[in-house]
Amino acid sequence: MEIAIKTETALEPCGPAKQSRRSGGRANRVAVRTSPLADNLRPIRPGMSGGQYSPLTQANVLRIHEAALDALETIGLSQAPPSGVEILTGAGAILGDDGRIRFPRALVEDMLAIAAKDITLCARDPKFDLDLTGTRVHYGTAGAAVHVVDVENRTYRESTAQDLYDAARITHALDNVHFFQRAMVCRDVTDNFDMDVNTIYACCAGTTKHVGTSFSDPSHFEGCMDLIHMIAGGEANWRARPFVSNSNCFVVPPMKFAEESCITMEKCVRAGMPVLLLSAGQAGATAPAPLATAIVQAVAECLAGVVYVNAMAPGHPAIFGTWPFVSDLRSGAMSGGSGEQALLTAGCAQMHRFYGLPGGAAAGIADAKLPDMQAGWEQAISNTMAGLSGLNMVYEAVGMHASLLGFCMESLVLGDDLLGQVLRCVRGIDVTEDSVSLEAMREVCLEGPGHYLGHPQTLSVMQTEYVYPAVADRTSPKEWAEIGKPDLVQKAIERKNRILAQSTRPLIDPATDAAIRKAFNIYV
Repeated sequence: MEIAIKTETALEPCGPAKQSRRSGGRANRVAVRTSPLADNLRPIRPGMSGGQYSPLTQANVLRIHEAALDALETIGLSQAPPSGVEILTGAGAILGDDGRIRFPRALVEDMLAIAAKDITLCARDPKFDLDLTGTRVHYGTAGAAVHVVDVENRTYRESTAQDLYDAARITHALDNVHFFQRAMVCRDVTDNFDMDVNTIYACCAGTTKHVGTSFSDPSHFEGCMDLIHMIAGGEANWRARPFVSNSNCFVVPPMKFAEESCITMEKCVRAGMPVLLLSAGQAGATAPAPLATAIVQAVAECLAGVVYVNAMAPGHPAIFGTWPFVSDLRSGAMSGGSGEQALLTAGCAQMHRFYGLPGGAAAGIADAKLPDMQAGWEQAISNTMAGLSGLNMVYEAVGMHASLLGFCMESLVLGDDLLGQVLRCVRGIDVTEDSVSLEAMREVCLEGPGHYLGHPQTLSVMQTEYVYPAVADRTSPKEWAEIGKPDLVQKAIERKNRILAQSTRPLIDPATDAAIRKAFNIYV
């Protein structure tokens, strides 16, 4: 790595991410990277290993596991579609006289043994592929908000297909947001099939990162796959690198299958599409109020999904999507920004680790209506705990406000900085021969100036050990006043506008884009 050193006077302005000021009017030495760092040298990157934090003891984990198996064997799930009944009973599940399907312990254990453990979620651009082995952590969007937060007018308005496309374009430019799952509903698209098509188009036209979506009706699936095959350049290309996954709410908690979603899931498996097995009970409403039992129910429901998928296609890529949410028990309203939500997500991540399955859950949700201090603590606490617990896929990590009702573009931009700091926590402290060497201390203390400013060791690690925000302000009060007292949200607006201005065309080749527009009713 080359580092160029240039000298500036203490009063000369320079970029906040590059400056290293000294007191007393002495010159600044600013280290500027002359070329991009190799991935193994970057201070943070997608897929770093978490797992440092465990809210549950090993005995707790085993107790939750045993309770989930007991729930599957004695309570079971109701309302499976006829095709699901055939698949599950064919694998060894038992259909009771009460219509509930129960899962013998041995069946669950057998399916866990053949379930895919180490999977990669492909992106259209391979550099954005997501390695979900072990405790590798990735952050992204999700949430299906029905409103966009207008921070300048402090109002909410209905979300559109253009908004979804813009959010995808912004995500494409953000280093610390690793995948893009549908974050908003295209409320300007009134036909449901057109809405599903426009959702996929807006996401894929805006980013070549991995995309997650859902389908409002099983009958829409084939037409949507036609669109995906066109983007991929044919079905064979798609099956070789499936870059879209299905976020599938295959259960309606408590302990009921969602018939239409199950049919869609079956179609996804046959079409080679990875699935997120999503259980989203709400503690105190559709899931038990005690946090531990809420995790038990979510685990049981997702284990049923593991059996379902692997009975169809052993080893099919599936994400164990335990997403229990929290109610404010005073009102019954969802509270995605609560400490209880952060604990639930971290506890679920620990269960994923126990099973060795790729896992996903929700974090980063703000109950706050705007990107303010409340949003900051709500987003930071749960994202940090999720990452430290080793959650593979952290959904809804950025942009989500009002307990998933509103999506904020400026919050998405600010979230990139927030996740940069979170990922630095996930990386942890490197203790190596070089990092604990006393040579620099000897030179500074015994032979040198008595400080480490400008020391070769300091300059050598300032890009590889430290993370610098793109929008957040670290100037002194005096400097802050001199540069016009910049407002954080206004800086986010400016960065958002720069990104959108630089993204001038869809990330789909023009000939394919023209063919898509001829075949489908595209709103963007």
